Amino acid sequence: MKEIYIADVAAFEEGKLFDGFFLVLAKQQRTTKTNKPYLNLLLGDKTGQMEARVWEPGDPRIAKEFDRGDVIKVRGAASRFDDRLQMKVDQLRLALPLETDRTDLLPATACSVDELWDRLQETIASFTNPHLKQLLEAILADPAIAIAYREAPAARQLHHAWLGGLLEHVVSLLGLAERVAAHYPLLDRDLLLTGVILHDVGKIRELSWAVGFDYTVEGILLGHIQMGVEMVEKAIAELPDFPPRLKTLVVHMILSHHGKLEFGSPKLPMIPEALALNFVDDFDAKMQAVMSEFEKSLREGKGPDELTGKVWSLDNRQLLNTKRWLGQETTKD
Repeated sequence: MKEIYIADVAAFEEGKLFDGFFLVLAKQQRTTKTNKPYLNLLLGDKTGQMEARVWEPGDPRIAKEFDRGDVIKVRGAASRFDDRLQMKVDQLRLALPLETDRTDLLPATACSVDELWDRLQETIASFTNPHLKQLLEAILADPAIAIAYREAPAARQLHHAWLGGLLEHVVSLLGLAERVAAHYPLLDRDLLLTGVILHDVGKIRELSWAVGFDYTVEGILLGHIQMGVEMVEKAIAELPDFPPRLKTLVVHMILSHHGKLEFGSPKLPMIPEALALNFVDDFDAKMQAVMSEFEKSLREGKGPDELTGKVWSLDNRQLLNTKRWLGQETTKD
């Protein structure tokens, strides 16, 4: 288990030496104004990322054969350059295979992935529509899809941007959608839940999470909506007697789940279940963004009377944690 994280380094006094394992997110060879070569690195772990400098790349204590995606052990110190905190690296070597755990190097869900997966499977088992039940079982029976669905982040950085984030987001949406479907009898419960489970399935191919969180080339060119539709249409084509009209509705929900054309949806939601999917999807993403900002404020030591910084995903507004402000939430202040 890692002992030193990026968040710890940010709190260290300048010059304090430490040893730590980090993921190499970027590596560049550069030169100073006096033409002296140095290495510019971007290192990360589950708590964040930080620029690092190797001022003596020719030093025998600095490993030569490492690149983006490698895990390295460094000895270094926090320092400031142009008023920016960075890491000054004095020693560097490749980490051994068993020295680190992947969940220490990338943000991961705090929930049990096994429990989330069980809740997803229990929901599918409760379906009364045999065609939708068969479709979901067929898609998730593919081992490659099942593994990726359990591991994938829900986004690169906006919400649920951590390992297991997609599954956590979907299970949260299932809870919301169940309540909405019970409240509005006009909604087809199984169709709505199918849309919840499949609306972001294309993200398992749009995103990569081996080295930080990024987009695949196919993800950049096609996007998760198109990729998800292709996956679902392929699965339906292999199912005998899947109703064509039901296929149209399932595909429409994937195509329209962003809600607006300017948000990337090829179609606007035009059935009740698609409208409900868009609303709960957007609501869950926004509430997760709020929770993440409140957690960030706690890490930064902000008091109950202080608002968060401006939140880009919420139209650059600041937020107040009402429970802390009213003294209803126990904190580590």
